[in-house]
Amino acid sequence: MADIVQQRLEDRIPALEQLERVGLFTSKEYEINVLELIKKRRARIGYHFKREEIEYPIIHRINHVFRRATTKWKEDVQLWLSQVAFNKKWVSLWIMAAKCEMEDRNSSESARHLFLRALRFHPENKKVYQEYFRMELMHAEKLRKQQQELEEAKIDVGEYNFSPEILSGKLAEVVYRDAAQKIKGAEFILSLLQIAAIFDFTKELQDTILQELQSQYVDDCMMWDFMAKRELDAAGAPELQSAKGRASDTDRREERCCVVYEEALKSLNTEAMWTCYVTFCLERYKRKTNVSELKEKATFYLLKKQLKVLLSSGDTVSATQIAITATQCFSQSVEMWSFSLQTLVQLESTEAGHLFQEALKHVNPKVVVVPQLTLSGTQHLTKGLLSLVPAVSSAMKEKYLEWSYKTGGYKRARKTFTSLHEHRPFTKAFFMKMIEIEKEQETPKISNLRDYYERALREFGSSDEDLWMDYIKEELGRHGNPENCGKLHWRAVKTLEGESVEHFTTQYTLLQTGHV
Repeated sequence: MADIVQQRLEDRIPALEQLERVGLFTSKEYEINVLELIKKRRARIGYHFKREEIEYPIIHRINHVFRRATTKWKEDVQLWLSQVAFNKKWVSLWIMAAKCEMEDRNSSESARHLFLRALRFHPENKKVYQEYFRMELMHAEKLRKQQQELEEAKIDVGEYNFSPEILSGKLAEVVYRDAAQKIKGAEFILSLLQIAAIFDFTKELQDTILQELQSQYVDDCMMWDFMAKRELDAAGAPELQSAKGRASDTDRREERCCVVYEEALKSLNTEAMWTCYVTFCLERYKRKTNVSELKEKATFYLLKKQLKVLLSSGDTVSATQIAITATQCFSQSVEMWSFSLQTLVQLESTEAGHLFQEALKHVNPKVVVVPQLTLSGTQHLTKGLLSLVPAVSSAMKEKYLEWSYKTGGYKRARKTFTSLHEHRPFTKAFFMKMIEIEKEQETPKISNLRDYYERALREFGSSDEDLWMDYIKEELGRHGNPENCGKLHWRAVKTLEGESVEHFTTQYTLLQTGHV
């Protein structure tokens, strides 16, 4: 059977020689095409094993042909370029071959030789450097274990050559320095640092890499991201037994992480840096703890940080979604409702009114922290403002009016006042704010001021003597009519009740005599 196969192979030689003779193929192209075919077949059937037994011998033969060819035709530039292109394409097989030498044949020298050859063709290939760096550390670790075993067996190690430099990973440091010189970027340097961290004898090497990372890549967000996350693993208090203690410690570590991120943003206020910060917040938000009190505290802290990041980066959609989700997770937290409402208001979100109504369903209206809602941004709180809950509705109207004036000017303020002045309850401050706004105009309209005072008196005229006095002083001013003061005095005396009448009379007398 073997003779038949051999005969068939030999029968094909004339055809192959003819293809080469006429220039349709070269000898090295036979096996290159076989490699391509193997690659396609492997992908199709999903078989990814025994590469060292199949592809490597082919690559070795192809490189052997290239070496012979380039030795014979040294000035053929195209031939050299073809060799470079071939080796770049099959770099993974260089790595595989080196690993085979190191792990299967226990030859670090051959593995090192293959990595150095690979770097001749791929001088800036990250994967080659990473695996070369790993190989040197593995070699040092193997020697350290051998030395330890000999010492434990009380065998004289004098005849064995255990170089302190190699045992401490100096060869790996040489690889690192060469790689760091040729390949820039914090991400690549971090990949080497992470490889070094696998080995327990590389503290000095890790410190060296870390120091150079911090000094050379202050403008790289990957460096800051790594340094911030290191705070989570930093040495802290002794082992804490209680869940609450562990949660508190984690909370402190997360705060330190945020401090690093915010320090980074002072000098590197970029989209990429913000993305790192946002991603960290999202990851920590998903963290679970059995201590609900601490979970709420930690989550609220991180949500505030996260929303700050999203608002600064302009991602209003995500900020809105997170603000709403936060109230669903902590529906009994007044602080969470207040903070989320403030966020939606700032974003001018159409969801603000609905969220306000939801807040009233879940928390006691008397403890809703209305002063925290500065109303710096939406007109969609009308439903909330018209709520049947007096403590909330009255306070919100004043703030809504103030916001309307700050964001839309006098016309918007007038429109807001008109839309709300028939919907009780009110505070005196609501009307006084509109009076103040009117008087700030270049030409205040006395008719408008009278309307505001009259509406305020309908609500508070029976008990607020100061409101009557302010109205009278307005008529005495340059825009008013002093003749109306007598009528106002008569109405006030008839409307005010109890001691308020006496107080008003005293104030009015002092005004007439010029003592006010």
